[in-house]
Amino acid sequence: MSKRKTTIAMVGLGFGAEFIPIYQAHPDAEIVAVCRRNEVEMNKLADQFGIAKRYREFEEVLSDPEIDCVHINSPIGDHAWMSLKALDAGKHVMCTVPMATTIEECRQIVEKVHETGLKYMMAETVVYSREYLFIKQMHDRGELGEIQHLAASHPQDMDGWPEYWERMIPMHYATHVVSPCLGLVDGLAEYVSCFGSGKVRDDIAEKSGNTFAVESCHIKIQDTELTAHIWRALFDVARQYRESFDVYGTKKSFEWTLIENEPHVLHTAKKPEHEIAEKIEVPDFAQLLPEPIQRFTLPQEIHDVDHLSFVQGGGHGGSHPHLVHEFVRAVNGDRQPYPDAVTSANWTCVGICAHESARRGGEIVPLPEFSLQRSPVATT
Repeated sequence: MSKRKTTIAMVGLGFGAEFIPIYQAHPDAEIVAVCRRNEVEMNKLADQFGIAKRYREFEEVLSDPEIDCVHINSPIGDHAWMSLKALDAGKHVMCTVPMATTIEECRQIVEKVHETGLKYMMAETVVYSREYLFIKQMHDRGELGEIQHLAASHPQDMDGWPEYWERMIPMHYATHVVSPCLGLVDGLAEYVSCFGSGKVRDDIAEKSGNTFAVESCHIKIQDTELTAHIWRALFDVARQYRESFDVYGTKKSFEWTLIENEPHVLHTAKKPEHEIAEKIEVPDFAQLLPEPIQRFTLPQEIHDVDHLSFVQGGGHGGSHPHLVHEFVRAVNGDRQPYPDAVTSANWTCVGICAHESARRGGEIVPLPEFSLQRSPVATT
């Protein structure tokens, strides 16, 4: 008798639609339902992918006993309450970033996961991108030597995106730059210091309550001598989209390209008498996945390659099938996913604490205690 597949409901069908064909192709998962408020668009997509169960209300999804997990791709303001309701209903949760926009919401999700024993995974794309996997592989092999510093930047022009982005604070959407810095060294943020710089136009400042055009943060990594530097911008900064990650080691250093679609740079120390810099092409890591979903690391397999998240998101580095596979394996294997709830909270709270620090002129702000107590069974 064949093993029962893990059943998934996809909530939010804009960016979320990109994951449907991956789940359908995964040998251990099945998309059984979709949920979207716009019934016409929902039916169009559900017809395309042959999905019978269609819900306009989230509560209907949660009351369906056939559904094991919900994958939440709703607007950011819905992430926390939807995750909490899903956990209360006995569903495992995969949720796109960020986990929440307040420390209290992050705390509630962490406590709910501990209380229910269910799985929560924040779908952070960067730590499953081909660039990150390439750097992580080098680090695990000792090729970088001792890590001396980490840095990441994420400037992105959000004009033309859904209106709720105009109410977003830059550091409240910082997990794409926080996660690789902390993930590479398997660390958690202990405290932060952040400065705001420049100013956004008046209408953006009024909607968001934030005047800073750029927020720039230093993260102290717990139980190490390391700090990481990250910065974010959403509006009014003349810079091509860049979701970068730089790593400086004693043997080798990796620097993200300054211009999208150009080669990255790898520096090798003193061979024989001076540093060598070379442009490199990062390989794909589809071989880490089950064969039926390997093709989804490639741009031509993306359902809607014109979606803004891909046009201005670098294609997310082929991460989507890796995210799906990690979540399904964690649920089926009864283990914590990576990132688990505590790690997701730590990564998310870095940005929340950073903005508070910027409001206080760079004052050091510690991360909340609940985000520093990692589960002993979390995996990387």
